[in-house]
Amino acid sequence: MSTTSSLSIRLPGADRRLENYTLRMATPLVTAAPKRPFTRIAYSAAHVVADPVATVDPWITAAIDWDATIAYRQRLWSLGLGVAEAMDTAQRGMGLDWPTSLELIRRSLDAARDHPGALVASGCGTDHLAFDAATTVDDVIRAYEEQMAAIESLGGRLIVMASRALARLATGAADYERVYDRILMQSKQPVILHWLGDMFDPALAGYWGSADVDTAMATALGVIAANPGKVDGIKISLLDKDKEIAMRRRLPAGVRMYTGDDFNYAELIAGDDVGGAPNRQHSDALLGIFDAIAPAASAALAALSDGQVERFHAILAPTVPLSRHIFQAPTRFYKTGIVLLAWLNGHQSHFTMVGGQQSARSLGHFAEIFRLADGAGLIEQPELAVARMRHLLALHGVDG
Repeated sequence: MSTTSSLSIRLPGADRRLENYTLRMATPLVTAAPKRPFTRIAYSAAHVVADPVATVDPWITAAIDWDATIAYRQRLWSLGLGVAEAMDTAQRGMGLDWPTSLELIRRSLDAARDHPGALVASGCGTDHLAFDAATTVDDVIRAYEEQMAAIESLGGRLIVMASRALARLATGAADYERVYDRILMQSKQPVILHWLGDMFDPALAGYWGSADVDTAMATALGVIAANPGKVDGIKISLLDKDKEIAMRRRLPAGVRMYTGDDFNYAELIAGDDVGGAPNRQHSDALLGIFDAIAPAASAALAALSDGQVERFHAILAPTVPLSRHIFQAPTRFYKTGIVLLAWLNGHQSHFTMVGGQQSARSLGHFAEIFRLADGAGLIEQPELAVARMRHLLALHGVDG
């Protein structure tokens, strides 16, 4: 088989017809360890690799391939990226339960000790709290405290995740202030707060006590201001760059804005030199899309650290259409696209997910991910990727 034919495939188009597609002959982005620390703190929320041969009911029980899961984190650390562990990208609350999450955190922290300087921050939430067991805000506080104690006993740093139980039980901003004040006063290290928008999780609508984003933002800022030295930063995932910038401008000195905007991350990380204090001029990063575009993210951040702003944007610009496609509504199914790319690029041996979530997107969606990843230079092993994409098509009854 010639090189051209081995890199050609028939993919479904928008009109459902099969179209011939040949991978471009561009060299994939080189994955190399950065020569010096980045000028931005950059966490990748990392996915988990399911165990496809475990004898479990996959919609009910999470079975993890621990070796492959930790190997992926080692890859992220080698590229200079931190790992945001046991977050929604790892299907937290969508198949990954708290006991398995805690085991994931333990294994990740253990593995990080072999990588000097490796960053790990871990999701602390209330997801182990059964629906009928959560009747008061005090129940929410106790649930947060339980997970906090478990993670901190392992030496872990906290990302305080948004709580579905709190969103359901709180009657207003005062309840949020009470919960977060209680948690922050007990934390051993400064935490990262996580504001996840309802496009990622509909159960979090009206978080911080209001459906109005500006009102909710004021409450979150008030919590940060009331707990000096306790908050390293806040990640907001609202997919609205103007809201993120507005909040960034109002952060206390030294508190970081971690962008969670998988649509506009490039310009938010680059910053605008407006706002006075450095933490108000640009965003750091805590992004699910960095799992899928890790080589590009690393290369771009290295360029930015060297003052090569144009190269930073040139590397990331073609990744943005890919990210926007992966995170299109319903956004909560973005994990499926991330795992697809990990499989196509040879970082795991199968396209199976916890909770059977590999079925959450359509074949046409997968085909467009393939095209866009190619356009961004993110097909790392072209012949393998084509062979695996053909296999996926065949499973759907399509001759690619």
